[in-house]
Amino acid sequence: MFLAKTPAFLPFLMPSYTWRVPTTEKILYLTFDDGPIPVVTPWVLETLRTYAAKATFFCVGDNVQKHPEVFQQVISEGHAVGNHTFNHLNGWKTDTNTYLENVAQCSRVFNSKLFRPPYGRLRPQQLKALKSEYQIVMWDILSGDFSQKISGDTCLQQVMQYARPGSIVVLHDSLKAERNLRYVLPRVLEGLGGEGFRFEALKP
Repeated sequence: MFLAKTPAFLPFLMPSYTWRVPTTEKILYLTFDDGPIPVVTPWVLETLRTYAAKATFFCVGDNVQKHPEVFQQVISEGHAVGNHTFNHLNGWKTDTNTYLENVAQCSRVFNSKLFRPPYGRLRPQQLKALKSEYQIVMWDILSGDFSQKISGDTCLQQVMQYARPGSIVVLHDSLKAERNLRYVLPRVLEGLGGEGFRFEALKP
């Protein structure tokens, strides 16, 4: 179970995180977690290119190490990248020293001041250690593309319903999410682009 729309009280309670970008302009920030992955990530890049859209990829260090050519394609096409740990660790289930070393291991593969914790889960001690070095990016809209229990159309409707200026939207360039992602992404770009939104990469 997940909430597609971040409840308003969470940004109030957790101001150290970036939940959306304050703006009145019709700008959306599409983000892709868990890549880079052959086939899926190149398809995402091709689709973004078709709509002249930029995005932010929160990359798992191990995947970058395994697929450097795909990662370089992300960079060369002008998208932003962020740290998503080296092994996609759940902060709630990982002791702080191990977690921080895993983040550092990812940063040795590629450098970024953007960080998103896998599953959105950090212990207070982990947050305290990371927030001075990274902009910790959460989200305004969780598409749910990773779930095998919901359809691509449901994912799409959630993004379309809740999108607002400055929204940070979570998608996944992963094998698990591929079925829903292939349905959702072009329709979001087409539909919200047609409503006057433009798609930009996050900046630290």
